[in-house]
Amino acid sequence: MCQTVSQDCSQTCSCPADPPRCPVGTSLVLDGCGCCKVCARQLREPCSLLEPCDHHKDLYCDYTLLSDTQTGVSQDGQPCVLGRRTYGSGESFRPTCKHQCVCMNGEIGCVPTCPTKARPPSPDCPYPRPVHIPGKCCEDWVCHQTPPERHYQASSPPGLPAESPRENCIVQTTAWSECSASCGMGVSSRVTNDNRRCQLERQTRICMVRPCSSQQERDIRSEWRKKCIRTPRAQLWMRFRLSGCSSSRLYRPRFCGVCTDGRCCTPSTSVTASVEFRCPEGDVFTRKMMFIKTCSCHHHCQQDNDIFLASSARRMSGDYDSTL
Repeated sequence: MCQTVSQDCSQTCSCPADPPRCPVGTSLVLDGCGCCKVCARQLREPCSLLEPCDHHKDLYCDYTLLSDTQTGVSQDGQPCVLGRRTYGSGESFRPTCKHQCVCMNGEIGCVPTCPTKARPPSPDCPYPRPVHIPGKCCEDWVCHQTPPERHYQASSPPGLPAESPRENCIVQTTAWSECSASCGMGVSSRVTNDNRRCQLERQTRICMVRPCSSQQERDIRSEWRKKCIRTPRAQLWMRFRLSGCSSSRLYRPRFCGVCTDGRCCTPSTSVTASVEFRCPEGDVFTRKMMFIKTCSCHHHCQQDNDIFLASSARRMSGDYDSTL
């Protein structure tokens, strides 16, 4: 998925009469302004809003590699963030001694490093039990001659507990990170083990805190005594655009506004829902997206009124998944 940054789409479209001829294997896509068809940028090529990367190959534009904040480099996999560490796509790591994880295009997959197969009972060891040994990461099986004081289902083999990993799971979910773009489409992520296998995974969603073409500050100044527009709703129904593709449905979303007194407005409550996108060449794909319910305006801004230069985490309460 291509990540976008703030660039100017206010210019009048001026496209060549004939679309460009792209090399074999290179997609012809709309630029980020939805104006002209261009050849998608390939792996490790410079990319930008007007030169998007190839979403058919899951390439994304990494704007952190160059000093020019409006130009990036096309990468073949999104990095993963777990805790305070960032791992590259394809990189293996061990967050704990009990798990071996790998980052694959922004998603974290983990497998247990300790044996998960229960030791079957035997005549010499009728009731094997896992016991934690000091100084060791994994539990060892120790033989007991008496049954443990636990209840087992009748259908379970002798000596084996009936609980599944999900039943013993302590669910841990981080807050959604702030949107990566100050306006237009960006990316937000979180890490959770709220799944059937109770294993850590990274979830991502696209987000739009406000459109880049918004004239909110001008609207505020036109109203006497008003200093902020906290959570304005789009005046017209709109389609979301991502990598030259448009949402199948029309939406009238809420955005976070701006202030003229130095405060900045950030999402405080939101809902995550699936949005279907259709591309000019006929492709259809679905992405999770943040929909703002309410915003709060505050003075916790590190530079001017750009809330996205502040890395301090502002938790969004009441976020839940939904279907629209």
